[in-house]
This record gives sequence, C-alpha cells and structure tokens, in this order.
Amino acid sequence: MGEVLWRPSEEVRERSRIGHYLRWLRTERGLDLGSYDELWRWSVSDLDAFWRSIWDYFQVLAHTPAERTLAGDTMPGVRWFPGARLNYAEHVLRMPGIGDDEPAVIAYSQSRPPITRTAAELREDVRRVRAGLRRLGVGPGDRVAGYAPNIPETYVLMLATASLGAIFSSCAPEFGTRSVTDRWRQIEPTVLVAVDGYRYGEKPVDRAAEVAAIRAALPSVRHTVLLPYLDPDAAPPAGAIGWSQLAAPTDEPLVFDPVPFDHPLYVLYSSGTTGLPKPIVHGHGGILLEHLKMLALHHDLRPGDRFFWFSTTGWMMWNFLASGPAVGAAIVLFDGNPGHPDLGELWRMAAEAGVTYFGTSAPFLLACRKAGLRPRDLVDTSALRGLGSTGAPLPVEGFRWVYESVSDTLQLQSLSGGTDVCTGFVGGVPLLPVRAGEIACRCLGARVEARSADGTPVLDQLGELVITAPMPSMPVGFWNDPDGRRYREAYFDVYPGVWRHGDWITINEHGGCVITGRSDATLNRGGVRLGTAEFYSVVEGLDEVVDSVVVHLEDAEGGAGELLLFVVLAQGRELDDALRAKIVRELRTALSPRHVPDEIHQVRAVPRTLSAKKLEVPVKKILTGTPVDAAAATGALANPDSLTAFERFARERG
Repeated sequence: MGEVLWRPSEEVRERSRIGHYLRWLRTERGLDLGSYDELWRWSVSDLDAFWRSIWDYFQVLAHTPAERTLAGDTMPGVRWFPGARLNYAEHVLRMPGIGDDEPAVIAYSQSRPPITRTAAELREDVRRVRAGLRRLGVGPGDRVAGYAPNIPETYVLMLATASLGAIFSSCAPEFGTRSVTDRWRQIEPTVLVAVDGYRYGEKPVDRAAEVAAIRAALPSVRHTVLLPYLDPDAAPPAGAIGWSQLAAPTDEPLVFDPVPFDHPLYVLYSSGTTGLPKPIVHGHGGILLEHLKMLALHHDLRPGDRFFWFSTTGWMMWNFLASGPAVGAAIVLFDGNPGHPDLGELWRMAAEAGVTYFGTSAPFLLACRKAGLRPRDLVDTSALRGLGSTGAPLPVEGFRWVYESVSDTLQLQSLSGGTDVCTGFVGGVPLLPVRAGEIACRCLGARVEARSADGTPVLDQLGELVITAPMPSMPVGFWNDPDGRRYREAYFDVYPGVWRHGDWITINEHGGCVITGRSDATLNRGGVRLGTAEFYSVVEGLDEVVDSVVVHLEDAEGGAGELLLFVVLAQGRELDDALRAKIVRELRTALSPRHVPDEIHQVRAVPRTLSAKKLEVPVKKILTGTPVDAAAATGALANPDSLTAFERFARERG
C-alpha cells in the first residue's frame, strides 16, 4: 500500500459534488450509502438504478422520454435509454451556473493573443456556424472534419455540428497527410474545415500543402473552409470559402435537433496497431452521461471552476475537456509547444487563467520533475484544487513531485481509460485519499476487474484489465462495420461478453489500482498512443526498406523511454546516416514528430508467425531481457532464427 500524500477534509461530504449526490440519493432514492466502496458496488450491480439516477440528478433534457434505462444485458448489444431523443450540444451550451457575461472558454495560443468567449458569445458563435453548415447542406448523419488545433473555432465547429445531428471528426494539424487520410477516407466527410498553419513555439508551420493533399485524397468533400490561423490574412484556396463566411451574421435561431440516445456524435480513432486506425463511433447520450458523471462526481467540477487539460484535437482528452461547461465549468484551451520557452509555460498560463483543475499527461509531469522545476516557486498555485494525470502510468516519484513542487493541498488524480470509451474507468474521487503510485478507485458505473490468463478474476495480482458490465459510453460501434464483427473482435474475442481493454492492471484489497502498461503492441510516446501500422505504411513505402518492426521500451523510472525501429533493407543496401535521415524525414512529414524513433537499426529479418503477422510483443520482451524461448512460441514462427538478432542486440545493450 502506497504512502498517503493527501486526505479528504472532514467536510468533504458537505462541500463536494459527490457528497451532494449521496445526499440526493438518500432523499430521492432512499439509499444510504456510507462509503465510496458501497456507492461503487451499487453503481455496478444495479446499472438501471445508477444510470437513471445520473440522468435524473443532472436533469438531462429529453425531447422524447426513454422507454427504459437499458435493453439487454449482454455485451456487445446493450441499448441505453431506447426511445429517448436529446442533443449533446444542448446540454453543453446550457452551461448551468455560468452567467451570460461570464467566461465559458479561455484560449491561449502561441499563434495569436489570448481569446475569451463568454457564455453568450459562445452560444452566438455556435448559432452562426450552425447556420453556415446548414447553408453548405450539412444535415443529420453528415460528417464534418476539422483539421484544426485546440482553439475556440474548433470547439464551436464541434458543437455546431452536433447541434445539427451531424457527426464530427478532428485531426490535429501536426498530423501528416497519411495519418489524416487513413482516418477520413473511412468516414467520407462532406465538409472539411482546415487551418492554414500554426506556430509551435516560435516556429511557423505552414500546412497549405497538407491541406491541398488532404482535399485531393478525399473525393467526398464537397466544401472546404479555410480558417486563417497562422496568417490572419490568408486567402482561401481555389474552390474554398473562409471561416468568416461560414460564421457570417444570420437571423437563423440556435436550435438543437433531437436525436436518438445512440446517434453518432463524433468519430475518434484507435492508434492503428493492426491496420488502419479503427473509427470508433461515440453517441450523444452515452458521452453526455459519462462526462456528467466523471466531471462532476469524480473531478468535482462546478460553476466557478476553470478546467484545463493539455491536449491536441487528436487525443480523446480534448473531447473530454469539451464537456466541461455541461457541469458549469469554464474550459481553458492551449495550443502550442508546452516546453516553450521552457516547461514553466503551462504553469504560468494556468496561474494567469485562474485554472482550478489542471489536467496533463504523466510524461509532462515527469519532464518537469527531471528539469528540476518547482511550479509553486514560479507562480501562485493556490487556486489549484485538482490535478489530473493520464496517458501513461504515473510512478511514485511523479506523485511525490506534485505534492512537493506543485501544491500540498490539491488532489492529484491519476486516471486511466481510453479512446474506446472516451473517459477514465479508473481514477480519483474526492472521498478517497491519494496514495503514491496508485490510482485511487474504479470509477462509478465501471465494473473493472483484473483477469488471470485463464479468465479468473484476481485481486492483488497482475491481470488483464476487463470490464464486465456495459457502460453507456462504450462505442455505438465502428464506422462501416454493419454486422459489428470488427467491434466484437476488438474487445470481446478473448472473453465472450466481457470487454478486454488491453492494459495490465493490479487491483488491491481497498480498491486501488496500478496500471503497468499495455498488454498489446500499441506504442506509447509522450503519453500519446501510436499505432505500429502507421509506421510500417510509411517506412516500408520507401524503396530501400523491405520490412520493419518498431517497439517502445518503457523507462522503469517513468521517463519517456525509447522508440526503436528495426529495418530489413533491399538487397545490397546498408543502413547509413543518409538513409536514417530519410526515414526520419518521412516519418516526421507523413505522420508526426512523435513518430520519429530514437534509434534505427538494420536486421536481416522481422519475426513473423506462420500467418505472416509481425511479432512486436515478443521482440519487445526479448529486448527487455526475456529469453527467446519464453518470449515466443518458436514453432509457430515462419522464421524463428530471426529472433536471435534481437537477443544479441539486447545482450550488447546490457
């Protein structure tokens, strides 16, 4: 059991939103739940009563009432609130507790001065852009794609799209052409909104060529809208219109098209480990209920709070942040290099903006620690009530650094979840203490278990993270997967009727959790998961490269680790500095700077199964010291001798 670094105050039940919810349950439902553990167990054993309580407690607006809370009890296939019609954007823009003249969005950027939009201004922005999308013919079910950063216009575009019952999808402009088109060719957007470029620190990054290439690769796009961001005077390319035209004055009112509970809201993407990134469809109602629960009851956000999470529009934490106003919290956006001019940038911004909940990734916190940064000596951190860490496990040293160097009064909430559910299913809660190196609890409504190799639930042992009861924010499905086959294969093939997430987890006797990494081959780079398939499509697209395998080796002390790329070259070719530079350039251009490996090495062959699948996980095990015979079933390999090169490499590295 880890060292206790923070304890809730004696008044926590009177002051916190979850305390108010417990009193509401006693008054309205006759439930007297004395501890968080009792509350959690009720929430995962009586799904009908728990999720109906969330609906009622947060006064969800239904244009048509639900026939029941859930239909069916076997995953996949459960339907939540059948018959209900609502709209996610309506609930976000309700902004309970935020006055018309009070800030709803506060945005910082390295490309332009800060921008603040009040609640009234945000609604007006959405009204105009909604009307502009309607003029372009956008209606329910159409896809609107945003190649845009974490700025108010992207947020407005998402809400306007949702208000129409259309479907939003975003890619951060740091994504190269291949990364973008691999995603959007699958969903065939009709409208593309794109920036001309951006600044990363002091460096201007022009994206005109990428936007042109994306347009050319997406024949479904009927309308392109240019958002002049790098250059405010940038003119739209031929055949496109400008953002000002999309957001032009109009008399059209702001209305919200009621849609079914499971109507698609947006499409997020897996990292693409085993092929093209999986297009994960999330629904209006599931995202709304899950985010109301998490943001209010777990993160304790309320009117008067300013909620920040460092994220790009290519990470699900942007979608999570976007729901802040639905619980009365203003959101704070940042676009740029968090390390420019130094790692104090985000802390200074947070102090200036009055941030009360600061969300980031574990690697960012560890980088601050490694740099010897003490935010509490740099700025006034007393406004911070909460600090969220996700994207990778936060080790004990990271926990201690937060309490020594940021604030000893805030609650540090380490959480883990995924793009697949667009939330965290293990995290923190105001009722429980913070222990070093430990995630405090399984979240309400998330029946998380650890399973051994034979499928048996285990306690105080490392196991596969599984979810054994449905959650409303589980995907509606994958795009263009009419029979649900790909969806079932992704999560339910190993344990029928049970969601297997792909993480290793240990759950201890008091409900605390420790995540020790991915149980699949997904790479984790700076808290952002990257797919190996995207690497291979670029690297192996080079004439010089015949085959390749890439692995990420975690740092035992919680640092960034190492990304290692191994290449098989065409006959007669040798890996020299020029070819290394070419590979790096291609990865940086086509994908992103995060995809650039720390080292590139030449090997004679990549290990493959008899069915020609690459063996990334065994390679990683061998590189971290596992004997070859224990790392892979050599009899199932087409070329078992290929493993010896990695064994030798591991031995030489020591």
